[in-house]
Amino acid sequence: MEKKRKIRLGRVVSRKMDKTAVVVVETSRHHPMYKKTIKKLTRYKVHDEKNECAPGDVVRLVETRPLSKEKHWRVAEIVTKAEVIEIRPEELEIEPEIVGARLEEVEVEPEVEVKPEAETTSNEKDIEVEGKEVDTEEKT
Repeated sequence: MEKKRKIRLGRVVSRKMDKTAVVVVETSRHHPMYKKTIKKLTRYKVHDEKNECAPGDVVRLVETRPLSKEKHWRVAEIVTKAEVIEIRPEELEIEPEIVGARLEEVEVEPEVEVKPEAETTSNEKDIEVEGKEVDTEEKT
């Protein structure tokens, strides 16, 4: 008698390995004591023979024999493909004069100003922070 295989539905989050995808499956259950729904995210490494999956795709997984140390699932089908939006640089309408003006308006000021050591004594240092003088003592 053949054992019924487990089936899961998940979303592809990584495709950085050859013939392997990382899929996140979200399961929720009701906590018996606190009566709150708890979501649990489980990451599965799944076998993708044809390298068809892309990040964002929703896929159906089927349990299979161990293919490697961590791969025990394979992609049965791609339910929905992720929508990829491609924008060419020519399609962006950015006026260079406006971008240049915005960069010139921003002035970066140092947050902490330390006076040279020649003006201070060895035990005290005057540090100016945002226009306020703060005296700090060295403890030995």
